[in-house]
Amino acid sequence: MKQFFSNLKGDAFGGITAGVVALPLALAFGVSSGLGPSAGLYGAIFISFFAALFGGTNTQISGPTAPMTAVSMVLVSGIVAANNGDIDIALPAILTVFLIAGLFQIGLGLVGLGKYIKYIPYPVVSGFMTAIGVIILLTQILPSLGYNPKEDLDYVNTFKAQAKELVLRNILNNEAGDGVLVLKDFKSTIEKAPLISPEKIFNESKTLASKEASGTVGALKLLPRAIKNINWLELLLTVGTILIIYGFKRITSIIPSTLVALIVMTGCAIIFNLDYIPIEEIPSGLPIPQLAIFAQFKLAAITPYIFTGFTLALLGAIDSLLTSVVADNMTKTKHNPNKELIGQGIGNSIASIFGGIPGAGATIRTVVNINSGGKTKLSGMIAGVMLLFVLLVLGPIASKIPSAVLSGILITVGIGVMDYKGLKAIPALPKDLTFGPLKLSSEVLIMLIVLFLSTFWDLIFAVGIGLIISCLMFMKKIGDLTAKDSGVSVLKEQAWPDENNLPSALKENVFIKHVNGPLFFGSTSDFLQLYKQIPDSATTVIFRLGKMPYLDQSGLYAIEDMIQDLQTKGVEVLFVNVLRQPRYMMERIDIIPGFVPEKQIYINFKSCVNGLIKQHTK
Repeated sequence: MKQFFSNLKGDAFGGITAGVVALPLALAFGVSSGLGPSAGLYGAIFISFFAALFGGTNTQISGPTAPMTAVSMVLVSGIVAANNGDIDIALPAILTVFLIAGLFQIGLGLVGLGKYIKYIPYPVVSGFMTAIGVIILLTQILPSLGYNPKEDLDYVNTFKAQAKELVLRNILNNEAGDGVLVLKDFKSTIEKAPLISPEKIFNESKTLASKEASGTVGALKLLPRAIKNINWLELLLTVGTILIIYGFKRITSIIPSTLVALIVMTGCAIIFNLDYIPIEEIPSGLPIPQLAIFAQFKLAAITPYIFTGFTLALLGAIDSLLTSVVADNMTKTKHNPNKELIGQGIGNSIASIFGGIPGAGATIRTVVNINSGGKTKLSGMIAGVMLLFVLLVLGPIASKIPSAVLSGILITVGIGVMDYKGLKAIPALPKDLTFGPLKLSSEVLIMLIVLFLSTFWDLIFAVGIGLIISCLMFMKKIGDLTAKDSGVSVLKEQAWPDENNLPSALKENVFIKHVNGPLFFGSTSDFLQLYKQIPDSATTVIFRLGKMPYLDQSGLYAIEDMIQDLQTKGVEVLFVNVLRQPRYMMERIDIIPGFVPEKQIYINFKSCVNGLIKQHTK
């Protein structure tokens, strides 16, 4: 406890500064997620406090981040759409998935998977991060132009017929009760059809219009309409925000430029009494637990989104641990990866119960904390308390922030989150794939696939497909290299020095083969062809296995098939210097001693030659 307060002054200043930096981003991420600014602020409060308290990185500041928000946005829109566009009905299911993501994260830490996160291929991460930036940019086009599809009456009216059909279908489903359709149900529906109010149809039309405009594809489809209906004031507020963010950075980095832009542009909008579109009202008072998560829990409602929850957990783990590495480099300390995952999971779980969006370790906020004097976990907790103070005291003022200002902030976030390092490296990467006359780099191809699929289809499936392709590419490359280096497909190879003294009487009948690497699925096909190349004059085949450290199941059965074929031809198989793991595998399926008895296994090549000489002289 004494160590906890050992740097009280520095932690206080670092935590407050980090909280100030986090404020505009939390509001912006909340709006972007679809749950409103309060959800972003709640997430920042609880994740920052509890991830710091229970985490494994002393100086880390956590909260909503761009990658986590992008996935959350997709999740929110999907569940809302499944609930007829009613976010109040969808909210318990959304928060339940967020809670599950937090619990998954705790589980990752408890089973010790923190150290394995680093094995996710860079092209997948690069494509995903760049896609996050592109998604944020595309989805902020309409808000920055001041265009809201729900407010475009001409566009909304195009959905009236579809809306009426949907309302009638819902009535029919309600009349059907337990799913047993009878004639009176149809009659009842027909009787109720004229009673459907125009207001109900109009509201349903607005929901359909909003759904059609969601995501990157929807934003691009409606771009022409948005350009025709530009709200020049909203566009001016967005552009002004962006200019201040980038311009103020050139003056000083001591004061967060994002916060400066938020205060200046909001102040101008209020002082000059501009007719702008404000953000959603932020509730005053302490956050209230969303007990509907538990009271209205339905497994069927969240089952389709379990994988999304796991993806959020995995993404948050990657994001947090990468930030932990940055913190370690700056503070010359070493974080505890598994403890960090547990802390992040606890923070995300508690945040979800209070209606907050999920988050992770935030690199920029962590750097700000360290540079401002933060050294212990207390700094992250103070950042959370500071944001809670803003909520309780400045909530009504924050509700007057223009929506366009947050769009401008998000646009700068989208630009900043892209992986420019990976993009710059594209021309320099080796082109190891050939498609007709076209040559491509496999790493670039994976990155582009993940980028395209993430942007225009599905973030989760894009990452999964990217991982599968990466694994297949890796296995092929390793298999090719191993097969080449091991020499399993090369019949006439250079003899090892101790083989030069092989008696001439044995040279005609003895064939020697070296395996210079692991024998696994990538090289077994070549290995199986080996016996076909052995000269007919050979009566004995010696396999020198001292440089074969590993044998997988594919290689194991390849050896078994080869020995069986050779023995059918009357060829004796000898092993020299079989290492521990390959021998263990061969003993499991009785290759040793079933096919190759102990007397045909030698410790070294010299003893093998002596055994052959004795056998030849008999």
